[in-house]
Amino acid sequence: MSASTNKFFAHESSYIDEGAEIGEGTSIWHFSHVMSGARVGSNCSIGQNVVIHSAAVVGNGVKIQNNVSVYDRVILEDDVFCGPSMVFTNVINPRSHTSRKHEYMETLVRQGATIGANATVLCGNTIGRHAFIGAASLVVCDVPDFGLVFGIPAKLQGWMCKCGVRLDLPLSSEKKKKTCCETCGKYYEQEGHKVVLTNEPSE
Repeated sequence: MSASTNKFFAHESSYIDEGAEIGEGTSIWHFSHVMSGARVGSNCSIGQNVVIHSAAVVGNGVKIQNNVSVYDRVILEDDVFCGPSMVFTNVINPRSHTSRKHEYMETLVRQGATIGANATVLCGNTIGRHAFIGAASLVVCDVPDFGLVFGIPAKLQGWMCKCGVRLDLPLSSEKKKKTCCETCGKYYEQEGHKVVLTNEPSE
């Protein structure tokens, strides 16, 4: 079934199963499929050839580029960006001849995170708020808030501002350190391997 309503737009080649929840202002493009039970928020952009499974949750303002499958137990919070052809998984040891649906693991992508094109995120991990995963990376562990990771496997390479610009911070700092984004002016504070957004000016 294809559908276009005053609430959301779905291209005539897409399939929206009965029982799917889709928010106002969302657009669903060519050959995509939203399964029954899936929850998609408002003002999302769902690209071409995207599948959103029944037990998946997509927040508000999410952008999912072409050729992405959002599997059961994948949760995308508000304003997440999924680059083209990036990959989620939901089982760590799949076999064709063995059903492991009861073993699906949750993958949580926190608010504002970016996942680059062709990256792979193994199930059971959490991507922190406003984290940035480089293209073609393999994520095998949790990523901290504002963390910039890339590589195979992906490793922490630095820190990213909420606006998407790299911050002038070391990977870790024993003493409390502050910095200001040169692009947008937001202030950040670092202690150890943790970076937080703060309203305090840098020293």
